[in-house]
This record gives sequence, C-alpha cells and structure tokens, in this order.
Amino acid sequence: MTVLDKVNEPKDIKNLTPLELEELAINVRDAILNRVSQYPGGHLGPNLGVVEMTVALHKVFNSPVDKLIWDVSHQSYPHKVLTGRKEFFTDNDKFSGTTGYTDPEENEHDFIRVGHTSTSIATAMGYALARDMQGKNGIL
Repeated sequence: MTVLDKVNEPKDIKNLTPLELEELAINVRDAILNRVSQYPGGHLGPNLGVVEMTVALHKVFNSPVDKLIWDVSHQSYPHKVLTGRKEFFTDNDKFSGTTGYTDPEENEHDFIRVGHTSTSIATAMGYALARDMQGKNGIL
C-alpha cells in the first residue's frame, strides 16, 4: 500500500509526516508518468515540475475554500491526483475520464477551465474581488 492509496482528497494530506509527504510526491509522480506514457496528449514536464509544490499547497491550504489557481493548467495533474481523481492516472481503463486542464464541471477543486498561461492574475483578482464583495472568507 502506498501513501497515495490513503489520499482521496486534500484533507487526507493534512496529517501526513514529512516522510509520508516525500513518498506521496513519488507516488504522484509515478501516477503522472503512468498516464502520460500510455495516453496520448498528456503534459509531462510541466506536471513533474510542480509535484512537491502541489503537495505543499494542499498540505497548507484548505481547498476548495482556499482557491488554487494554476497559471498554466498543463501543471494541474498533481492537483488532480490529490483531489479525488487519481484513478484517471493509475487505472489505464479510466485515462480518458479527465481533461488535461482544470475544469469546474469535473471537480469542486477546479475553479476555471483554462489551458494556457497568463490568465491566473486576472482570474485571481476577479475571485478576490467577488469574495470580498460577498463577505466570504478564504484565500481567493
């Protein structure tokens, strides 16, 4: 049994030890490599580069209350693995069940559907303004 087997949503990461977090990062990386090596159209480099950062973000912040907005949605695979969609990376029969991008229709932890760069600042500003106008809490 891997650490990833115990993680089905971000709250499952909160009590992991530093050693378990390191193993989780390895497990997430393996899941991404599994999907990208067998399913056409995946994004490998951008996703492998943000694995530890994504684990740390989900350890510290409270998604989906705290909004995680990706500047390049091509970096969202680790986020997807940690937010209830790991089977789309570990089960070969389910690879087509997720997009290569964040998608609010796919999961409550995704806030925008976007694939490319330079949208995050405007999106974050819009979310922050809407949050403040509605008197809500949360980091974005």
